[in-house]
Amino acid sequence: MPLDALDSPAIVPSVCPHDCPSACALEVERLDAHTIGRVRGAASNDYTAGVVCAKVARYAERVHHPDRLKVPLLRVGPKGSDQFREIAWDEALDRVAGAFSEAAARHGRETVWPYYFAGTMGLVNRDGINRLRNVMGYSGQDANICTTVVKAGWIAGAGKVGGSDPREMAESDLIVMWGGNPVSTQVNVMTHVSRARKQRGAHFVVVDPYRTPTAEAADEHVMVRPGTDGAVACAIMHVLFRDGYADRDYLARYTEGAAELEAHLATRTPAWAEAVSGVPAAQIEALAARYGRTDRAYIRVGYGFARSRNGPMQVHAVASIPAVGGKWRHRGGGALWKVDGYYTVDKTLIEASDRIRPGTRVLDMSRIGPVLTGEDAVVRRGPPVTAMLVQNTNPAAVAPDSHRVLRGLNRDDLFLCVHEQFLTETARHADVVLPATTFLEHADIYTAGGHPHLEVHDRVIEAPGQCRSNHRLQNDLLRRLGGEHPAMDMTEAELIDATLKRSGYPGFDEMVGRKWLDVSPSFEEQHFLNGFPTKSGRFEFAADWAAVGPLGAGIPGLPDHVDIIDRATDEKPYRMVTAPARNYLNTSFTETPTSRKREARPTVMVHPDTAAALGFGDGDRVRLGNGQGSVVLHARLFDGVQPTTVIVESVWPNAAFEEGIGINALTSADSPPPSGGAVFHDTAVWMRRA
Repeated sequence: MPLDALDSPAIVPSVCPHDCPSACALEVERLDAHTIGRVRGAASNDYTAGVVCAKVARYAERVHHPDRLKVPLLRVGPKGSDQFREIAWDEALDRVAGAFSEAAARHGRETVWPYYFAGTMGLVNRDGINRLRNVMGYSGQDANICTTVVKAGWIAGAGKVGGSDPREMAESDLIVMWGGNPVSTQVNVMTHVSRARKQRGAHFVVVDPYRTPTAEAADEHVMVRPGTDGAVACAIMHVLFRDGYADRDYLARYTEGAAELEAHLATRTPAWAEAVSGVPAAQIEALAARYGRTDRAYIRVGYGFARSRNGPMQVHAVASIPAVGGKWRHRGGGALWKVDGYYTVDKTLIEASDRIRPGTRVLDMSRIGPVLTGEDAVVRRGPPVTAMLVQNTNPAAVAPDSHRVLRGLNRDDLFLCVHEQFLTETARHADVVLPATTFLEHADIYTAGGHPHLEVHDRVIEAPGQCRSNHRLQNDLLRRLGGEHPAMDMTEAELIDATLKRSGYPGFDEMVGRKWLDVSPSFEEQHFLNGFPTKSGRFEFAADWAAVGPLGAGIPGLPDHVDIIDRATDEKPYRMVTAPARNYLNTSFTETPTSRKREARPTVMVHPDTAAALGFGDGDRVRLGNGQGSVVLHARLFDGVQPTTVIVESVWPNAAFEEGIGINALTSADSPPPSGGAVFHDTAVWMRRA
């Protein structure tokens, strides 16, 4: 219903939609039907616990930004030129549908590629683009840019996504944050860590290539070379076996391949791991002993160390540690990457997954550059991609191998429609740009990676100008394209209601009133005490990588340092990590004034000894490069990193760099085994004063 009658200020519930495992339950200050004020975390939600990151707290800067897109635009100049004129929605839809139909008639349906990711995590407005894809028979998308690499490593041992309830961290005596920086990227984790430290005196350890804000706050920082976490994990397990900390009873009852693992790890000593990882052997010894002595030891697995060619193998090695130590037995013990396995949402109506045509090709979203330049093997076996709809992502800046991405987007024979909230760099290459709602202007349903609450919200304010939701756009296009599907005649609320009820949950109205529903399973299921959902029913120490994914043949099964990374060489002696910036979320919030002010400019963190050897100082211009290209940044001298590691916190827009190309010009679109994905933190570079 219209919100114009609701002009008195109120606090309205909502859910943060951005690409973060927290999916925070929110309380939004609605000043009138069109305006919000402050955004807070919901105090009554026992995971969010009243806390929200600073960038979302100031969301009014984003939703009321003067540069919000509010009307459809048609390109009238060269791609990337910012030359557009306003058009009506009917003309815009006719142009998009006409271009898709013409392309399909010329090349076949698979020439059209709807492309999306997690600009919103709402199931209706994120995943509904697949309804358009599946009804019309367009090319599929392997949505692997974020989670596929780490998921492969987790399920190789545990069998499914799940693990110890994240709220149990507050009851832990040792918490190891491995490959994550929650102070910057998932602040709610720190709420539960802080409780454990204050109430139980818990020891907090961070494993990360550099001294992140989370590592600054920790009791201990394990500074590992990028791509060598598996070696540290193996050395920890070596000590557990060697010094009697391995839980032999647990190993016999709940694991497969323990004897083979112990024999294999006999040579994976802390001294061996130090040579590989740069982490002192004495620190590994001490951490392993502390872990072995502590029943309530919780490992929180992050995404960072998985974004590497050997990422799945590294995750599998780390996930093996609590199985060796038997920590799954204990409350506040075990491990967690995500809780996705807790949810049972049937998305058939949202995605039209029952309409997928057998044999339809699936294109790798992480390889959008090679796909659009015709160099990808899959696209070369069929028609080129000549028409796209992009929602919820900004591949011109976010995707690997930026030079190829931009060459592809600039093709004269590619028709590109971008549905966006701002004129992003991808939108600047579009033929038609359509204005999109924010989460505050539509209803949606959310599952979360970081907590077990199913959440539903209604819209908070009216959309500005002529903005339309993703759901509405997909249905508008389907009608013009001659598609038919039951969801085409449903509002977002009606689709959410039908989806919830067919999934066994309360309907839309009840869920909006409840705000969230805790779907966590029993302690025994979360801790796999009834067995692991693997072929053997046990945790698998010997991963069958070929069974996990099509690229897994030949990868060693037992945990190890799998040396398939982009190794440092004499020509490229530095390993680069492109970690998230605190005030940006991918390229979201790069348009808001406070975030831009706090991040200042693109920088590269360099150890002072390295800078001195190369002849530059703090603030100097530095050029980083490899075989894909080079970029110019300003140096920030920083001793919280190993001398051969450099850190570029991102993702800045390309335009923020002085030569107009961003850091992903240097990252590779290589597909890691066993299932593909993105390898953002696995890049060797050279460096010199610019």
